[in-house]
Amino acid sequence: MDNNVNAQMSAKTASQQSGKSGAGNSKADGAIIESNIQFTTEDNFPLAGTLFTAATTSSPQNDGPLVLISSATGAPRGFYRSFARYLVESGSRAVLTYDYRGLPASPPPAGFSGRLNMRDWGQQDMPAAIERLNSEAPGHLMVGVGQSFGGQALGLCGMADRFERYCMVASLSGYWRNTNTPWQNLIKMNLMGLPVTALLGRTATWMGLGEPIPASVFRDWTKWCNHHEYFFDDPLVAAREGYARVKTPILSLGMRDDPWGTPAAINGLMKHYVNAEIIQRWFSSDDTAGLKIGHLGFFRSRFRDTLWPDVGNWLLAISHKNT
Repeated sequence: MDNNVNAQMSAKTASQQSGKSGAGNSKADGAIIESNIQFTTEDNFPLAGTLFTAATTSSPQNDGPLVLISSATGAPRGFYRSFARYLVESGSRAVLTYDYRGLPASPPPAGFSGRLNMRDWGQQDMPAAIERLNSEAPGHLMVGVGQSFGGQALGLCGMADRFERYCMVASLSGYWRNTNTPWQNLIKMNLMGLPVTALLGRTATWMGLGEPIPASVFRDWTKWCNHHEYFFDDPLVAAREGYARVKTPILSLGMRDDPWGTPAAINGLMKHYVNAEIIQRWFSSDDTAGLKIGHLGFFRSRFRDTLWPDVGNWLLAISHKNT
């Protein structure tokens, strides 16, 4: 682990403490406390988060790694609640989920006049979330989970060394031709999505993309999905350089029935983590007693006893080399 990263983050801990309770609230449910918090990015954008902790941290089982969960595009942080609770029950010191800028729970602050950029989800929002989680136990072992964009963000955040290991769930390069429904996705994003977002200023719920996404973010996403190298040739993202600096061990999970996360799409992302140890694992209905998984399904509680245990063990282990 990079001591320089820990030292930099510890220096910021005092400024983060004021955001521990934020404007939110806490509730205890059995042995787990859920605290709705607000914290601020380096460019002064307020983000909403939920911190999950054990009711007591005095027991050895509550001293496992801190865990940051970074969402898929359009997925609200509440979608990951069951998995976050599972990790705390399994021994995590604390788990943080959060909403990227521009999503309904993290709206622009009063007077905001800048552009909402999708790249800032990785370059600004994720680093702020890392720092906020670190403030719970400065320098404590930290691991990460990223779904879809949340895995892409690891190479953009500039703080990958803070993670002991990182699990990517259905994280992929979004180039449209690599999906199982290429023409449907191309038409949906370009011929429907761009006009709708230009008119409404955001995506509509009937588009099936989850939470409303700001129009400018959707334009970024569409531009990247139209390009065979996704965002890796976008000079404003500088992803190639950022990905090459990542040396964090990665567990990449793919779902055989995911129409977006095909082997070509996932490999299109993983090939850029050139200096990281990568373990790939594929799940299918054979692993779930016949239940479908899809692009988002891994985090649904019905997979608690089938898909979660091995992944949870990998994340929370003090040391590891293999799944």
